[in-house]
Amino acid sequence: MPSNDARTLLQAAVPTAVAGAVAAAVSAGVAGGEGALGAVVATLVVILFMGIGLGVLQRTARSLPHLFQAMGLMLYTAQLLLLFIFVAAFKNTTMFNPKAFAITLVATTLVWIGAQARAHMKAKILYVEPESDKAEKPENAGSKS
Repeated sequence: MPSNDARTLLQAAVPTAVAGAVAAAVSAGVAGGEGALGAVVATLVVILFMGIGLGVLQRTARSLPHLFQAMGLMLYTAQLLLLFIFVAAFKNTTMFNPKAFAITLVATTLVWIGAQARAHMKAKILYVEPESDKAEKPENAGSKS
C-alpha cells in the first residue's frame, strides 16, 4: 500500500477507534457490559467495512481512473446499505445491547467519513503528472531562418 493510502487509512481509522472507545465507555455506563460489547462490535464493523472500501477505492483509482467517481459513489452506497443490514440483523440480539450497537455504528461511520474527508483535503496529492527530466522534448518543426 503506497504511503498516501496508508496515511489516509491511518488518519481515518485512529479517530474512528477513539470515537468507538468513547462510545464503549458511555455504553458501559448506560447499558453495562452488553452496551460496551455492542459499541466495540459496531466500531470493529465500521473500521473493517470502511477500511476495505478505502482499499478498493484506491485500487480502482490506480487501475481505472475514469471510473473513480462512479466507483466511489457506488461504494459508499453499498457500505451504507450493508451497515443498515447489520443494524436490522442484530436488532433483536441478546448478545449485546442493540441500541448501543446502532448508535455507535452511525456515530463511528460519521467520524470515519469526516476523518477521511479531512485526510484527503490535507493530503498533497498531485493531480497532474509532472514532466520527467528524461522525457524527449519535441524539436521545433518551424523554419530556422
